[in-house]
Order: sequence, then structure tokens, then C-alpha cells
Amino acid sequence: MIAPARYVKLPVFEVISGYTEKAVRRKIEEGRWLEGKEYRRAPDGHILVDLEGYYKWAEGQAQAV
Repeated sequence: MIAPARYVKLPVFEVISGYTEKAVRRKIEEGRWLEGKEYRRAPDGHILVDLEGYYKWAEGQAQAV
């Protein structure tokens, strides 16, 4: 059995969510996503999306509408 990863690289996140890599980078640059909440940087510098953080962010957006 394979357990899903909590942290995924941007190409995988794009497939899972539909958000492009550019859209994610924009959210980070504009400060809408915070390091340690919605994403982390791996030791090699790659951006890893925290799926738990993303789900919390998405639920918060849906509730605000």
C-alpha cells in the first residue's frame, strides 16, 4: 500500500489541484501563501506544497464566500 505524500512538488500539485506552477508562485510572492503553512522549501530549494495547509486554505476561502 502506498500512502499519499503530505508535501508535493509543484508539477504534482498542478495535477492534483488544477493550480498552475505560475499561480502557486504568484500566491507565494504576493504573501497569500506563507512558508510553513501552505508550502515549505526543501533542503534542495524546491517548493513543496503542504497538502494539509492547502486544504485548510481552500476551506477558508470557500467559507468566506
